[in-house]
Amino acid sequence: MKASTFFIGLATGSVAAAITVLYSTPQSGSELRTSVKSASIDMKDMFKDVKVKVADLKESISHLKKEAKETVPSAIDGIKDSVEKWQQSTEPNRERMEKEIAAIQTAIEELERTVAEHQK
Repeated sequence: MKASTFFIGLATGSVAAAITVLYSTPQSGSELRTSVKSASIDMKDMFKDVKVKVADLKESISHLKKEAKETVPSAIDGIKDSVEKWQQSTEPNRERMEKEIAAIQTAIEELERTVAEHQK
């Protein structure tokens, strides 16, 4: 849910609640006008607070976006460097294992030839 939608819903609900309370209580005309005036001032203050909070939220999101643009590429570069170093450190072992596998394959082929000669 978007923050602006939440705040608009909150403000709308507050206004509806204030109006319901104002019109459901028995008051004289002057008391009602005073109450409405007071409620409108309160609503204006609430809307100002909501506006400030939305602006703060937008600023926070902008700051987070900027930080992410700066941080993510460096993190990706760090991961790439780590993978490259790992590949370099495991290269000798990989080459050794390839040689051992080739030697085992050669030994198996030689063994198969020897077994085939003995069976004749």
